[in-house]
Amino acid sequence: MAEPIFVTPDDNLQRIFDDAPEGSLIYLSAGVYRQKTVIRTPGLTIIGQGPDKTVLVFRDYARKRDPAGFAYLTFRSYTLAVCADGVTLRELAVVNDALHPETLGQEVALSVVADGFLMEKCRLSSTQDTLFTGPLPPDLIERYTGFLPEELRRGGEMQQVFRSCLIEGTVDFIFGCGESLFEGCEIRSLPEVRGTGYACAPAHSQEQKQGYLFQSCHFTCAQGVAPGSVYLARPWRDYGLARFEECAYGPHIHPLGFHHWEGTHRDETARFSESPAVEGRAAWAGRL
Repeated sequence: MAEPIFVTPDDNLQRIFDDAPEGSLIYLSAGVYRQKTVIRTPGLTIIGQGPDKTVLVFRDYARKRDPAGFAYLTFRSYTLAVCADGVTLRELAVVNDALHPETLGQEVALSVVADGFLMEKCRLSSTQDTLFTGPLPPDLIERYTGFLPEELRRGGEMQQVFRSCLIEGTVDFIFGCGESLFEGCEIRSLPEVRGTGYACAPAHSQEQKQGYLFQSCHFTCAQGVAPGSVYLARPWRDYGLARFEECAYGPHIHPLGFHHWEGTHRDETARFSESPAVEGRAAWAGRL
């Protein structure tokens, strides 16, 4: 087994992630790592000194232009992208501090296009589209051929686990097609100047049976979030699947719970449910 790798904020994270042997254990010391990075080496375990001490942060956003003049769009705006299977992250924060999505567009903190991913006792923070759980919907995999790197367009089944994490944002701040378990997490809504917030936006195919499972999670909000102004979920694609089991909700959650996505008929296919059931939720929710 390779010797553990010890890293400081002065080190080049991308070089370390690329050069580390498969299955390496990497310790990140306390500090702010203002670097944009991609993990391509399978089996890495990356451990910080705590989510308030070890912070990976970058400022990118969907409407930013690259040197060729093309907008980054959502899927190039990440701070950290995990594109290798079997990666584990513990005791650190991943942050996109661009802010102002109403003018800058989506701002991804963490993008996971990988299977067998585990995140424990971490913090994910941004505004719109904080956490992307891959893969992309099939139509976007096709659309972004030649635009996104192949590692971000990878398809197939992908399972991810988020345990005892804080995930915060404003609109669709957990989104994608991953078969993702959120266990004992705090899902925190931040103030949204456009008025309405959405915690998650699943885009699962009809064939997927797990989708998003929020188990014993607490849906909280920061100061300034109005009562009833945040929906638990809205379907980014037909058949989006999200289940909420034994969760606790703050007063910021809209009484209907779920939104069908304006201008669509996705209420006819979306698979949203709660256990125990909550009285007064949208009449079309509850199907599995």
